[in-house]
Amino acid sequence: MSPAPTSSSTLPAPQASALSPATHDEHSTPQQSSTTTQNESSRTKVKPQRKPLLRLELRDLSSDGSRAFLRLVHASSALVSAVDTVLRLLYTDIEKSCIPPTRSITLVLRDMDGVAYTTGLDIDDDHKEIHLSTKYIEHVAESRQKEEINGVLVHEMVHCWQHHGGNTAPGGLTEGVADWVRLKAGYAPPHWRRRGDCDWDVGYERTAYFLEWLEKEHGDDVVRKINQALRGCRYDAKKLWHDCCGKSIEKLWEGYKRSLECDDDERQKTEDATRTREPQQEQSASHEEKPQSEDVSTASTEDHRTLREKARRGGNMMVPVRPGIS
Repeated sequence: MSPAPTSSSTLPAPQASALSPATHDEHSTPQQSSTTTQNESSRTKVKPQRKPLLRLELRDLSSDGSRAFLRLVHASSALVSAVDTVLRLLYTDIEKSCIPPTRSITLVLRDMDGVAYTTGLDIDDDHKEIHLSTKYIEHVAESRQKEEINGVLVHEMVHCWQHHGGNTAPGGLTEGVADWVRLKAGYAPPHWRRRGDCDWDVGYERTAYFLEWLEKEHGDDVVRKINQALRGCRYDAKKLWHDCCGKSIEKLWEGYKRSLECDDDERQKTEDATRTREPQQEQSASHEEKPQSEDVSTASTEDHRTLREKARRGGNMMVPVRPGIS
């Protein structure tokens, strides 16, 4: 979820980050994670002006979700890794002064609805809180709990550091950037898929895959450019997309949808070719086996030797032959 707006008065209650539209789609086609691996330690780190203070707050120790988190995740390592990943992907080759001055990040584990959300403290927005639902962790398959926890932490960590045009940028864009970082970090869940039957700013993984496509078409720094274009100014769709990609967002989205259609056509051609080859291969194999079958049959009908003759001449049947009998 996007960071809550800064205000001198009490902030509105933050809304939990909803699951992406495909989460409960049983017929979704699993997608492979981004080719980028999780080996972040070997990469050059981007250091902010101030090293943030990292905290952990446990409000729910009795649930299975809390126990799973404490068993599977080393909180300090996970948070440091998430910070490093976000800064590397959003601020490589960017001046330190352009990185938000986040001073502290507190991970709060508690029983709540939804998945997670990120908010700034009303006293000082440079202090962030990530609230993670232990109830949600409980309902994740045990084999995926660790990866899902780390993926959610990376997503929410983006909201501690990204620019958002003073909360004027479309929510789907800020959520899409967060899932783009998660995708690049190698934490894409198996239910994620590329879809074009929606608006570009529907958010989450569908916008994330659109941003991934923009990288291929307009340079691998395009998301960093978009993030910087939202620094210290209001969101201006026409200016932002023309400055970053040279086209309107409408034309960019149409190009992305055409690319998906081409990918679908290529997959269909491959599947059709595979289905065509299989019957031919089966028919060819059948023809190859038939002469061998006929030879066996012919050999068996032309062999008029007696059992005794077969035994004497090394036949297949073992018939004892007494000495002296011809």
